[in-house]
Amino acid sequence: MLDLIILGLHFFICFLISIAIWCGSKDVDLHSSSTGGAEIEPDGLIFIGKEEDIKKSQRITAKINGREIVVFYHEGKFHALDSRCYHEGGPLCRGEIEDIDGQACIVCPWHKFKITLETGEGLYEGINPLEPSPTPKWQSKGVKQRIHKVTIDNGNVYVSPPDLSVSFDSDYYADKYKNGGELAMGK
Repeated sequence: MLDLIILGLHFFICFLISIAIWCGSKDVDLHSSSTGGAEIEPDGLIFIGKEEDIKKSQRITAKINGREIVVFYHEGKFHALDSRCYHEGGPLCRGEIEDIDGQACIVCPWHKFKITLETGEGLYEGINPLEPSPTPKWQSKGVKQRIHKVTIDNGNVYVSPPDLSVSFDSDYYADKYKNGGELAMGK
């Protein structure tokens, strides 16, 4: 009986360790940006990292005034967007990139929501029941995820600060996770 208790405890501890590893930070905080003091250039752009480093890693996260963003390098282009999914705050930095109907999309690892890297549109596959033979087609929910303008200059990657006068669905979770907010340790 004692052997079963020890074996069960062993599996439980292994389970907890694997959850800690899976949930643990795999993201990179850049320079002082992890404390919210990103390097702001005189022209207002925020330094994210070296172009070659980001090309090698394919993605990197940074914080701009406490707001977590992710920069992707995919098929020769840089894309930046809020790191937390507009749906329920899933970590997009851990998602896979898929081509959907000719558009590069990040797929949220929590609920598989698809977001275009270029525009921040949410995509879904739907049918028109009025068609004689309805077939699923990819359609837009509209722009849901805040994207950030990326600038490359002299081998450095910069993003423009967000224009908060326009709101997006992803702003809710960007604020919730800001500076390690109440949901920072969630899921």
